[in-house]
Amino acid sequence: MTESGNPSQPANVNEYTGSHIQVLEGHEAIRRRPGMYVGSTGERGLHHLVYEVVSYAVDEHQAGHADAIDVTITADGGIRVADNGRGLPVEVEEPTGKSAVELELTELSFGSRPHTRYGVSGGLSGLGLCVVNALSSRLMVEVHRDGRRWTQEYEKGAPVTPLTRNEETSDHGTTITFLPDADIFEITRYSFATLSERFQELAFLNGGLAISLTDERPERPVRHHHADGLRAFVTRLNPHPVSLVHSPAISFESENEDQTVFVQVAMQWNTWSPGELHSFANSTRTLEGGAHEVGFRTALTDLVNDYARRQGQLSADDEDITAGAVHEGLTAVVSVKLAHPVFEGATKTKLRNPEAGAYVQEVVREHLTDWLDHNPNEAASIIRHIFNASTGHAR
Repeated sequence: MTESGNPSQPANVNEYTGSHIQVLEGHEAIRRRPGMYVGSTGERGLHHLVYEVVSYAVDEHQAGHADAIDVTITADGGIRVADNGRGLPVEVEEPTGKSAVELELTELSFGSRPHTRYGVSGGLSGLGLCVVNALSSRLMVEVHRDGRRWTQEYEKGAPVTPLTRNEETSDHGTTITFLPDADIFEITRYSFATLSERFQELAFLNGGLAISLTDERPERPVRHHHADGLRAFVTRLNPHPVSLVHSPAISFESENEDQTVFVQVAMQWNTWSPGELHSFANSTRTLEGGAHEVGFRTALTDLVNDYARRQGQLSADDEDITAGAVHEGLTAVVSVKLAHPVFEGATKTKLRNPEAGAYVQEVVREHLTDWLDHNPNEAASIIRHIFNASTGHAR
């Protein structure tokens, strides 16, 4: 097992060109069946357009090429997403004769993106920019790359201008501005609160990434940046310090040897809640859980019982402490990043990868056992809390 504080430094991510785009089908299929690609034509689908664009910028961060994303709800109700990554590729791709930018925005593609080994980070299915373009009444892309500023405009997924090379610049990154199509969506007004909450999650899950959100309807800026990552996330979820069983929150992370699974965990027990587990896969909330949640819960229950028996707090004749008692009052965040995630359903609500569950179990067993052994006072408080909780659970 190898540990890593930054999973985003793969060895061969510098080459990101239009040849990496795998063409499947055009944008008309998306306009005919929008729910298949963004989940719904209501508020959820509307906000997923933003998440698809932001996911590209997050991937650039994970690959070590961007540290800031600026999102703006424009005065006309559109969205502008700007990052300081490398910029989308602009070269012409044969045999299509189209620029790589145009292919990205007009042809449906799928698969792990070449610039981060952990694939898609926040979109629904990795189909990304083509989906956003097809479901927008108009879209403008601005790329700073190769010493120039490049621009192109689209309407309902089709280009209305060629990719234009503009003035020289030393900047780098991509800006995409789009207006959701009122003929597609039942609602076109974005919620500042909904976007802000999601961007705060992304900032927690991707330590070192700064995400700003500005609303021009009127202006209401907010900036999320959490260097302490998941530990800060748990601190936010546990708002009552006086009820904490231990402080600070426990946190650890690890990456497997072949660099295909990266696990981050933060956790803290309290006396006021029944327990709350937030799980994520490639920065997307897995509301129905899956393999990573099962691995976490299984490992935690087993190792708490093992620890209590090693400390003599459970005898050989005592029954095991139940999972319900172990998890009562526990606030935890489990985040995995996978090279090849497999989800049930188009909206990524349940993770199926068995290797994720197995590696989460391994990481939790090793790191939490080590933490308990090196923090005996806090460990005693946690076990005492769990024993108290067990009186309300079957044992």
